[in-house]
Amino acid sequence: MTTEKINPRFAVLAIFMLAVAAMRIPNAAQLTPWANFTPIGAMGLFGGTYFTKQWKAILFPLLTLFASDLMIQAFIFNGKYGIMYSGWYWIYGIFIFITFIGKWLIKKVTVKNVLLAAVTASLTHWLLADFTVWGGGGTDLRTMLPLSRDWAGLQQCYIQGFPFMRNFLAGTLVYSGIMFGAFEWMKVKNTSLQLNAV
Repeated sequence: MTTEKINPRFAVLAIFMLAVAAMRIPNAAQLTPWANFTPIGAMGLFGGTYFTKQWKAILFPLLTLFASDLMIQAFIFNGKYGIMYSGWYWIYGIFIFITFIGKWLIKKVTVKNVLLAAVTASLTHWLLADFTVWGGGGTDLRTMLPLSRDWAGLQQCYIQGFPFMRNFLAGTLVYSGIMFGAFEWMKVKNTSLQLNAV
């Protein structure tokens, strides 16, 4: 009987993704001082960069996001919002787009490329996610009434979402620095982690 050898590069990438996804839980439980200081952006960029097969670059980060979302909904919010939060499919679509940003902008892992991708991913998340909030009838936090269905309402949605984008950007930069830096260092130390079609 033969057993298939586990690819060490894939195993390490998977462990990185799972470990960082688990870091979403303290943020969701408000154990950290910054709302939306999340590794989601870094997870998408990391997966898009290092998994060479496109389906793995999308599917594995998506599965880790899904698993951590289920845990957060079940154990942090005690099912208050059901199995998944409202509009989750939009966030997942944006997350898939972020994996493509990792694939497109980080052909070679350098500080400049990772910074550019992190900023692009954060701005993309802000613009698209807040547009869906406005489109879905989000609340104007000044009046606690629905946002107006015009340019002023969309502007207000982006303005009130800006602090969350700033924290999302900070989280993406910090977690990207840790993930990309650690994996690149490990690649130097262990040649089995070099590129071999995972």
